[in-house]
Amino acid sequence: MKARIELTRIDNRLVHGQVGLTWGSTLNIDTIVVVDNLTAASSFAQKLMQSVASAASRQIRFYTVNDFIRAYNDNTSHQKLFVVVQSPHEARLLVEAGIELKRVNVGNMHYEKGRVAFNRKVYLTQLDIEDINYMISQGTEVFYQDVPGSAVEKFSELDYETMKRRR
Repeated sequence: MKARIELTRIDNRLVHGQVGLTWGSTLNIDTIVVVDNLTAASSFAQKLMQSVASAASRQIRFYTVNDFIRAYNDNTSHQKLFVVVQSPHEARLLVEAGIELKRVNVGNMHYEKGRVAFNRKVYLTQLDIEDINYMISQGTEVFYQDVPGSAVEKFSELDYETMKRRR
């Protein structure tokens, strides 16, 4: 039996207090797994996130996308994982590699020029929308929920141009 991914969260801040403490406790996971190419190469970023994970009494691991795909496919542990990625694209790459992501929680994705609002905390590029639509087409439940217990907004098929006109 493989490790089980309890939830995947997309958050451009990756692991911070809300992710490590609140989500980690609610999900009752063993390990937080950060899948991000830049963070996997940055000992400074890892140390910051390790302090959050240790405050939450959770293990934390850092992988590039390709390293996580290999490690997950070779894994025989029974751990419960909370996977955190920075953008929908990393999550899509995992799905394309055959890793089953049943539930993907879209957290904070800050505004930048060229992004359109899904809500007041999530701003998406056209590529983000394509990646989310792909995951939905593969049977992944994609939703927004700021913190456990708050309202859930489910994503359905999104269209960048329609969202741009809503502004």
